[in-house]
Amino acid sequence: MEQKKISRKQFLGMSAAATGAALFSGVGNAAMAQVLPEDEKTAGSKEYILTNVRLEDGFEYNEKKEVQATKTGLYNLHIADGKIKSIAKERLNLKLKTIDAKGLLMLPALRDMHIHIDKTYYGGKWNAAPRKGYTVKDMITLEQKLIPQLLPDSQRKAEEAIKLMQSQGSYFARCQCNIDPVSGLKSLEHLLAALEKNKDSFAWEIVAFPQHGILYSQSESLLREAAKMGVDFIGGLDPTSVDGHLEKSLDAMFQIALDNNKGIDIHLHESPPSGKTAIEYIIKRTEENKQLQGKTYISHGFALARMEQKELEKIAEQMGALGIGVVSTIPIGRTIMPIPTLKKYGVKLMTGTDSIVDHWMPFGTCDMLEKAKLCAQLYGWTDEYSLSRALHIATTDEILPLNDSGDRVWPAVGNEANFILVKSSCSAEAVARLPKREGVFFKGKLIAGEMKG
Repeated sequence: MEQKKISRKQFLGMSAAATGAALFSGVGNAAMAQVLPEDEKTAGSKEYILTNVRLEDGFEYNEKKEVQATKTGLYNLHIADGKIKSIAKERLNLKLKTIDAKGLLMLPALRDMHIHIDKTYYGGKWNAAPRKGYTVKDMITLEQKLIPQLLPDSQRKAEEAIKLMQSQGSYFARCQCNIDPVSGLKSLEHLLAALEKNKDSFAWEIVAFPQHGILYSQSESLLREAAKMGVDFIGGLDPTSVDGHLEKSLDAMFQIALDNNKGIDIHLHESPPSGKTAIEYIIKRTEENKQLQGKTYISHGFALARMEQKELEKIAEQMGALGIGVVSTIPIGRTIMPIPTLKKYGVKLMTGTDSIVDHWMPFGTCDMLEKAKLCAQLYGWTDEYSLSRALHIATTDEILPLNDSGDRVWPAVGNEANFILVKSSCSAEAVARLPKREGVFFKGKLIAGEMKG
């Protein structure tokens, strides 16, 4: 996916978002220190050979035909113009700079597909304010007071959050951005400025997100303006409990997306019955509008976790057929998402941080490998095969090094050189043990970690 270019109108708002000195919070400081200045990166050239890199070759099976281990081998990769040009076991006789991977395992780079970096405390002072018992509407009221305090420094903090994502192995993020009457379009302008500043080392999508409700805060006109400013998706929020009218709220969201050729990514926290009804209506509208099939996502979707199995299977089958995806933070507690059932029916699955540290939640680490591990823990995926499959929720298009039959499908010649290098024997171990990201590469360029020739 390509990073987006911003318009002249967006640049006009950037002067208000000048960056200041970086003041890191206590979360993730060590990880951010791995992101090196450009002149210190040894893999910054457009063409080089990555030697002694470990790739997965296949599965080893026991007498019961169960996967008991993963076979790997050392390879040499020719990287040029951001892509993998060749993969060979033998030495490549090319007069190019070489980078020795020293046996590190190569895995697909990660994507953070649901994160709010436009209104974070990250990069500033630690803050874990009380919110016990707050409803979503209570949080909207709180935000109306907080956003004017957060806006002046929001670009710098977004830039620090990007560094944290990079250090954890993510080269791409789907950024949720507040579009509300308090911030107007300023949050979006500041976010665009932060992303544009990192366009050579990071890629993104943006969701124009009506955090205060489309109807509840009368934000439809603002969303229409935002749709002209380089966003990719139109969002929505709890159409019954916040907006008070399920069909009017969802119709407004869908119409803005259709009018501007954008996708849909709605925050849906509601439980059944209203949450189930909302999902059924989203399915109906997506079925009616072919251009939104494969471009519609439900973030959170807690109602899916609280349905009877028979109802869930019917809905999951419809979602899979229409290309309606689910973006889940893999919550623990009473709302364990039915990931295995959704996967059974081919529902697109992705994960994200949501909040790093803000007035909603203080726990985010931006580590998508950790999300894969949490998935494995929640669903009892403790064997070699299942652990290796858990990685799918964190990668581009759910790609894995080995397919279910044990054939290598990644990396392949022609792939973009987006990958991480870790000290692990295989992807199953990486999911279970969460190794440090020794090197993070975006289009062949080292964006975090340190690799020496």
